[in-house]
Amino acid sequence: MKTELDRERLKRTLADVASGDRAAMADLYRATSAKLFGVCLRIVRDDAEAEEVLQEVYLTVWKRAASYDPAKASPITWLAAVARNRAIDRLRASGARVVRSSGPIDGAMDLADPSPDAESSLSHSEESLRLKGCLDRLEPDHAGLIRRAFFGGLSYSDLAEAAGRPLGTVKTWIRKGLMNLKVCLES
Repeated sequence: MKTELDRERLKRTLADVASGDRAAMADLYRATSAKLFGVCLRIVRDDAEAEEVLQEVYLTVWKRAASYDPAKASPITWLAAVARNRAIDRLRASGARVVRSSGPIDGAMDLADPSPDAESSLSHSEESLRLKGCLDRLEPDHAGLIRRAFFGGLSYSDLAEAAGRPLGTVKTWIRKGLMNLKVCLES
């Protein structure tokens, strides 16, 4: 139940941030910065760059907290998506490609984040079990791409390169997979 309490607390905190509460923003930073730094670091692969991206993430959250919709995503999912998008934007702006690595991230063990990673968190709730069941019903290629994009932080172009498929094919597979996933979750 701790996860559910944390989720509700983050929802309230985001609502307070949306209303301009600076103390709530500080609370949000304390509760989520380690995890979001990990997301940024995984993508940009440089501590200093990840720290800069993290600052951009919280500026974005400060400005756009009112756009968070708890009916669409959990707070940490929304925050992680903001972090992922900012990190990818940073790489694209610098002309670098998003690089996929199968090895461990240097320094990742030094991150102090007592909360479980996204995939571990998913395995502990009924909603997550439904999501896993629906993902398992998808075509394996589609499910694998969705998992690597949303849990692994890979861009479409990296997924296409890793799969040895054209970018358009990968985008189509992910779109079809997400549509099938939505139908499954709504039933």
